[in-house]
Amino acid sequence: MSAMGIAVPDQVRGPVITGWSAVSPYGIGRDAFVQGVSSGRATVSVLDTDKWPGPDELACLVPDFDVREVLGKKGTRSMDRVTGLAVTAVRELLRDETRQRDPFADEEVAALVLGTTTGSAQSMMDLTRDTWINEAPFHVDPGRFPNTVMNCAAGQCAIWYGLKGPNTTVAGGRASGLLALNYARRLLTAGRAHTILCGAAEEYSPARSWLERHTRHPDENATVLGEGCAVLRLQPPGTHPHPLAELLCITTAITHPHHITTTLAHTIKRALHQTRLNPHDIWAVSPSTPPGTTADHERNALDLIFTDHTPHHIPAPGPIGDTAAATATFQITTLLSHHQQHPQPPNRIALITAIDRDGVLATALLRLL
Repeated sequence: MSAMGIAVPDQVRGPVITGWSAVSPYGIGRDAFVQGVSSGRATVSVLDTDKWPGPDELACLVPDFDVREVLGKKGTRSMDRVTGLAVTAVRELLRDETRQRDPFADEEVAALVLGTTTGSAQSMMDLTRDTWINEAPFHVDPGRFPNTVMNCAAGQCAIWYGLKGPNTTVAGGRASGLLALNYARRLLTAGRAHTILCGAAEEYSPARSWLERHTRHPDENATVLGEGCAVLRLQPPGTHPHPLAELLCITTAITHPHHITTTLAHTIKRALHQTRLNPHDIWAVSPSTPPGTTADHERNALDLIFTDHTPHHIPAPGPIGDTAAATATFQITTLLSHHQQHPQPPNRIALITAIDRDGVLATALLRLL
C-alpha cells in the first residue's frame, strides 16, 4: 500500500500518466481527440488568405478556434494563438479531473512543463515589424511583448490555474514532447513537484508557414502544417487509483542528420538496456514519421532493432498535419486513445520515437496499465 492508501502493483515503480487532454484539429478536449483518432477523418482545409496571408493553401487548424471566444474576454486581449491553445488544453485536463475530485486537493505542489519550437514565431515577427514601421522603435503595444518570450504560454497556464510549482519551457523541435516529459520525470524524482502537467504546443500562423517554406528540404514540400496542444498529467506511483500508463524510460541523443539511423537505433537499445527489456517485449511502436526522407531514417532504425519481431504499429496522427513540437505528445495521446478504444491486457510495452530533422532524437518506453 502507498502512503495515499491506494494499492499499487509491485511492478509499478516509475511515474505514471493519470490523465490527459488535447486541443487539435479534431476539436477541443479529450473526447474529440479519441473520436478523431478512431475515425481517422481528415482535418485539412483550404485557408482563407485574408485571415492567413502566408504561402500555404492548405492547413490543419483547430476548428473555429478564437482565443477570446474560447477563453472569454478577460485577460485575453493580447493573448496569442499558441498561448490560447496551451491554456485551453490545460483547462480541458483540469475539467476532466474535477469531474472526479479537486485535481490538487492532495498535492502540495503542481508544476507545468511545456514543449515548444520557438514559442510564437508570429508574435516575435509582429513586434519586430512594429519597431520598424512605427514612428519610433519603442512605439509598440506593451501588452504584446510577453508573447515574444518563449515561455509565455507556460507562464500564462500557471497564472490562469494557480500552478505554483516549477514552470518550465523546453524547446527541441519535434522531440520537444518527449524532452519535456523527461524533464517532468526528473522533477518528480527530485521531489520538486507532486503533480506535473506536461505537454507541448504548436500554433499555425503565416510566420510559421513562411519559416517552413524557407527552411524545409525539397523532399518535404508536400507537408501540410497542423497545430494544437496536448497535455499529460504525470504523478508518482500510488497517487491515483486508475493510472493509464507507467513511464519506464526516456533516452535522448543529438546527432548529425546523416547519422540519424544509427544514432536512433543506439538510443532505442539504451532504453531497452536500462529497462532490461528486449525487442520481443515491445507490443507496439509509435514512430513520429517526420516529413520527407527523415522518416526513412526512422523506419530504418526500427528495422535494425526489430529484425525478427514486428510490433503493432500505432501511427502518428497524420490527419492533423505536421504539429512540429507537439508531435510526440500527440503520439502518446494517440496511443492512449487507441488503448481506450481497443483495450488490451495490462502491462503491454509501447515504444515512442521522435526525430527532428536537425538531429535531435528521443525515445520513450511506456507500460500500459
